[in-house]
Formats: sequence, structure tokens, C-alpha cells
Amino acid sequence: MLGSLKNATITKGFVLAGLFNMTVLVFSRFFTNPVIPESDPVVMSNFGLVMIVVWGLAYISVAKNYHAVKWLVAVFAVEKLIYGIVWTKWILNHELSAVYAKDTMAGIFYTIYGLNDWVFFIFFSYVFLRLLLDKNS
Repeated sequence: MLGSLKNATITKGFVLAGLFNMTVLVFSRFFTNPVIPESDPVVMSNFGLVMIVVWGLAYISVAKNYHAVKWLVAVFAVEKLIYGIVWTKWILNHELSAVYAKDTMAGIFYTIYGLNDWVFFIFFSYVFLRLLLDKNS
């Protein structure tokens, strides 16, 4: 089961993860949308948004050589797990409709960012486990 994804598909997955992180530039209107940081000033401050872009660049940077950095792939999985948990807690404790009322782009961002993190947590975990179990890594 763990060997079912082809290397080229996994490479594309890393690039896709990075590109999804880059969408923060669109939703934040290149860090000028005040509603995203206002809605979660700790995690989604402008600094936090910049760091999401940096993480995206990191995913893309290892896309073709992910097999050589299996422990970094584990770090990526942990990072996505943390963001997924933070998003789930945020969704359970905030009114998403209030964010939409202030700004549709911010509302869409808060609707989807955690789903993205959960999906890529599963992806990075899968890749890490595959690398860990591969006798040639």
C-alpha cells in the first residue's frame, strides 16, 4: 500500500503543497487584507502569513529530492498537523460568518486553509512513512 504513489506523483504533491501555501498571497491581497490578521492575530499575523509562503517555498525546494530528506518530510507533516489542529480549534470557537461579513476573501481563506493543512498532513505523513519503510532510503 505505501508504495502505490509514483515518485513523479509525489514530486507533484510537494509542488502542489507549495502552490497552495502561495495562495495566501491572493487571499491576503499581498498582505494588505486586514481581516485575516484581525481574525487570528497570533497565527495569521502578517508575519505568520509570510511564514506560510516560506513553508511553501520549502516544500517546492525539495520536490525533486524529497527522498534525500525524509526527516524534513516528517517536519513538514508535523507542521501541517499543528496548523490543522489550530484551524480546527479556530473553526470551533469563532463565527466564520462574521469573517465573511467583513471580507469574502478572508472568509474563504478561513474556510479552506485548515482543510488544506489536513490533506497535506496526510500526504507528508504518507511520504515520510514510505521513506521510513523503504530499505533503499
